This record gives sequence, C-alpha cells and structure tokens, in this order.
Amino acid sequence: QVQLVESGGGLVQAGGSLRLSCAASGGMFGINSMAWYRQAPGKQRELVATITTAGSTYYADSVKGRFTISNDAAKNTVYLQMNSLKPEDTAVYYCRAVRSLYISYWGQGTQVTVSS
Repeated sequence: QVQLVESGGGLVQAGGSLRLSCAASGGMFGINSMAWYRQAPGKQRELVATITTAGSTYYADSVKGRFTISNDAAKNTVYLQMNSLKPEDTAVYYCRAVRSLYISYWGQGTQVTVSS
C-alpha cells in the first residue's frame, strides 16, 4: 500500500508562486508514474501534470509554461512548482501514484487559493 501526503498549498496573490510536495511511502516498487490533479469547486477533477519513472513529463495546456513537475527519487517525493499563478488555478491539488491501469493511489489533497 502506498501512502501519499501533499503539502505546500496556501493562499497566494495572482502572479505569485507556490511549490507543492507529495511525499510517498510504502510499496513504491512498481509505481510507473506520478501525477498532480486538481479539482475546483463545482468542477471535475482534472489532470495537471505527470512524470514517469523515466523522467518523461506531460502538462495540461492550461499550465504549460507555468508549472513544472519534478521527482526526487531518493526522497520518494514529487514536486509541482507553480509560477505565474492565476485565480483560475484555485483548486484542491491531489497527488496520484500510478502502478497500472487499474491500480493507483491518491493523497488527501492540499488547497491552493489564488487571489486576484
């Protein structure tokens, strides 16, 4: 079983930056990729960024050029550096560890609020 704990959320003004962390523990063997999702009030959860164990990354168009996902394998921690934040980035951000198409694990989420 994999446990994920997100941190780093908070309140920031538009144009500011935050760095989210996702610390993983437990059976990380076989985890193929890590991802960040977000869910704004009244909206569906959406994929923000992913990183594979090989280091390949993917970004949603809405965050491309502003957000950077990275992985510190030694610390079993994934980061999401968020720059040039906009009010529409306000959401609960969740970390996900993917083992297979059918097996993944979620963190509890961390709130990010961007004021205008």
